[in-house]
Amino acid sequence: MINKIKDFLGVDIKNDKYALVDDKVFGKVAKQKAPTSWVRSTCGYCGVGCGLYIGVKDGKPTYTKGDPAHPVNKGTLCPKGLSEHEMVQSENRYTKPMLRKNGQLLESTWDEVFKTTSDKFKDIQKNHGNGAVAVVSTGQLLTEEFYTLGKFVQMGLKTNNYDGNTTLCMASAVMGYKQTFGSDGPVGCYEDFSYADTIMLIGANIADNHPILKLHIAKNKKITGKKPKIIVIDPRFSKTAKMADMFVPIKPRSDLALMNGLCHIILEQGWENEKFINERTTGYKEFRKHIMANYSPAEVAITTGIDVKDLYELARVYAKSSAAMSAWTMGVNQSSLGTDTVSAICNLALITGNLGRKGATALSITGQCNAMGTRETGFTSSIPGYRNFASSYDREEYATIANVPVEDVPTARGYSYPQIIDAIETGEIKALWLVATNPLVSFPDQKKLRRALNKLDLLVVQDAFKSETAFKADVVFSASTWSEKEGTYTNSERRCNRARKAVEPLGETKSDFDIVLEFSKYFEGVNESLFPKWEKPIDAFNEWKKLSEGRLCDYSGMTYELIEELGGVQWPCNEANPNGTPRLYSEDMPCRTEDGKAKLLSVDWLPMSEPQNSSFPLILNTGRTVEQWHTRTKTKTISILNDLAPEAWIEINPEDAKKLEVKSGDRLDISSIRGKIKDIIVRESQNVREGNIFVPFHYNEQLINTITKAEFDPKSFEPNYKQCAVQLHSIKVPNGITFKEEEIAGALEHIVIKNEQSYNTTKQASYTK
Repeated sequence: MINKIKDFLGVDIKNDKYALVDDKVFGKVAKQKAPTSWVRSTCGYCGVGCGLYIGVKDGKPTYTKGDPAHPVNKGTLCPKGLSEHEMVQSENRYTKPMLRKNGQLLESTWDEVFKTTSDKFKDIQKNHGNGAVAVVSTGQLLTEEFYTLGKFVQMGLKTNNYDGNTTLCMASAVMGYKQTFGSDGPVGCYEDFSYADTIMLIGANIADNHPILKLHIAKNKKITGKKPKIIVIDPRFSKTAKMADMFVPIKPRSDLALMNGLCHIILEQGWENEKFINERTTGYKEFRKHIMANYSPAEVAITTGIDVKDLYELARVYAKSSAAMSAWTMGVNQSSLGTDTVSAICNLALITGNLGRKGATALSITGQCNAMGTRETGFTSSIPGYRNFASSYDREEYATIANVPVEDVPTARGYSYPQIIDAIETGEIKALWLVATNPLVSFPDQKKLRRALNKLDLLVVQDAFKSETAFKADVVFSASTWSEKEGTYTNSERRCNRARKAVEPLGETKSDFDIVLEFSKYFEGVNESLFPKWEKPIDAFNEWKKLSEGRLCDYSGMTYELIEELGGVQWPCNEANPNGTPRLYSEDMPCRTEDGKAKLLSVDWLPMSEPQNSSFPLILNTGRTVEQWHTRTKTKTISILNDLAPEAWIEINPEDAKKLEVKSGDRLDISSIRGKIKDIIVRESQNVREGNIFVPFHYNEQLINTITKAEFDPKSFEPNYKQCAVQLHSIKVPNGITFKEEEIAGALEHIVIKNEQSYNTTKQASYTK
């Protein structure tokens, strides 16, 4: 396989040097691909934010290699990053704007698609109100593009029904940080991996999803003089678990109970940091009472499946560390309890004083390359700069700096992503503009989604790639992609990186920045009032810098030149911190709460609304694999990645496989109350516990979100992707009877409906609030 990768990339991957190889070894292919120039840039895949060089020959990207001077990755790249240049010339790209005529998507002109779309938007808004047009964005645009798009949607189209697909992956981290610290913003940095005595990874398979972060852990022993204690908390024994000194095989969705239980033991044993609690937190009295009354080790052991003695050892190791770090990703966020689980993780850090110091933090790791950029500037859940829609002061401040009428600034957040889908289904929203997102693979409960999309008067998809959703569109704004445009990305540690243009856009595609700027000209007076004299992304960046000044996410001290010189700059960056700030909420940096202190919050675990049972005896867990990207729009045509991971699979415990009388290589169907997926290959593995299975979600051919639940966190609106009850077909229940799918559906339907009605009542109350 190593030789295959070498041959594919035309580079020597030995020792992470990625030098061009001698064509005596690899022949004419390497010579033909050899770049004539290199452009320094940043990876456009995940939120790690690796620096790289794009090799260019004859106006096309032909190689990608890691930037050895970049502080994030020091020259290394994962398989997706190494092959990133392959997606730019992919056969899966659009080269011209598209318009549906007589039922067919046909090539068009920019003037025709812009005029058709603007006319339809105007007509819909005239007849049904501004909110009848909704927009769902992404985590993959450049920061300058996010700010431009959000400003146009909110104050040009004047609809606040605007959200991003980051709601599907990062919204719970956002809301958890907000309710604990008073603001969004990851509190730590990658350097903390290299300084922590204890590293607790919770629902975070970084070896597959963020593999470069392992390098920062690997530096720890050299820096601190001893190997850190690595704790991995996960229902599945992932690749990351192989690094662990302590693997905690927790029951699905019981993380919140575990965090509360660890807090109980720490308080019971007197291992808390009283000085830190008294000086830098509020709510301790109520928090202690709540934890001690409701989360005894014996009860938590039952909920989590972890022995009491192991709970005590876990609490001791964490509490006794001079610097303990916790980090999490989708295993925590993608839950109907995601927001409160994030705050529970923060509670554990706060009572032990693990905040604002080297190696002491609670770090959320983002999924997409610029999920942070949209959170700060995107104008979805807040006014840019983490300002509050409901605050007249914040609205006036924004209007003054951006030079727009204050009455045009929204006074409330509109519908979130799942609420937008609900409103389409009820007929309230008539037009949907999707930007670089593919819900026909990524959204849960595909039957519900497809019912909704079929009711639209107009579906506009802005994307570089021929996604499943784009094929359904009435209009396609064909966008350029990574390496074809200029701007910045901000990664999981708040590091703003340059993403530079290396080649011209493919065909007649345009950057997302140019698409929005030119589309705005089809609405009378909008371009002149919102984007006066704007021509390049730097114009949006300069306005964003002014808006961020004095805010927590302060970019005011950044310039493109400084960002490039330092290999990225971490906000806040200003006169006081001219080279950026590694971590938030050190002793001299108050939280963004009323009193400057972090809040200890009393949060509660709740059981799953759809537990396993005799008819659906397995719990489904979904996730990612290192070789593929989200819905595969970027990776499906890259041969090396598809050779490594060509299709979905069912990871099943050998004991469950034995009951089913199947083995690795066999193929099974999966069903839930919502639907069925056929013909998925079996992999027997001890990685999953009995009664659980794992399936990656990337593959449209085996669309796992057909059967996942449309259940959402009532605070963040993030989906509960990770747990639903399923059966594998031909499964035998204890009495030896094999249920038919329709019999199971009938027997269980009233239970599921009851659970969903109960949940929806809670959800609706939250929406109303």
